[in-house]
Amino acid sequence: MAAAGVGTLLTELYDTLWEAWGPQGWWPGDTPFEVAVGAILTQNTNWGNVAQAITALKREELLTPQALHDLPESELARLIRPAGYYNLKARRLKNFLDFLANDYQYSMAHMADADLERLRPALLGVKGIGPETADSILLYALDKPTFVVDAYTFRILSRHGLILEACSYEELRQLFMEHLPPAVPIYQEYHALLVRLGKAWCRPQPRCPDCPVEGWPEV
Repeated sequence: MAAAGVGTLLTELYDTLWEAWGPQGWWPGDTPFEVAVGAILTQNTNWGNVAQAITALKREELLTPQALHDLPESELARLIRPAGYYNLKARRLKNFLDFLANDYQYSMAHMADADLERLRPALLGVKGIGPETADSILLYALDKPTFVVDAYTFRILSRHGLILEACSYEELRQLFMEHLPPAVPIYQEYHALLVRLGKAWCRPQPRCPDCPVEGWPEV
């Protein structure tokens, strides 16, 4: 691993990707609630399939907390079928909707008023909401300063020698949060840039030629 500190290396990686591609404008969604729904639906599928499911909900004018909460679970599963695992995801959406209704009166704005330190554990207590989904909702729907870690993050940092493959989700999340300023726009863009890098170059079979970070960091 390079002699530079972890904070320096993480900053170098961000700057390199930003210079290569600029802002990514992620996460797509017209409202905080739509972003939250998308974060739950995107588990184990690609965004194109999620977009189809969200379009179906919009077409039926159901993409509001109360409307989805009142919708029978079987009907919700039918509408989100393009997202895959539709019965499981319908149940997970219902669990989130129960949480939003009971704790925040169906209001994403009220949810956003809660402290991150209290809200994150509460979200993780919702059945079917894991760390990546919770952090995606917190960061992109509620503008809370928490870093989203995914498979791309693990793969990229592992291949470039910044972490061990045995690193846990929370250890990697803390690595970013301890070495970057707690700025929501940076966290949002950094995660989005890593997703682009992972999809285009740092695949299971890497495409190193012409990668913006090929040969980085210097040893």
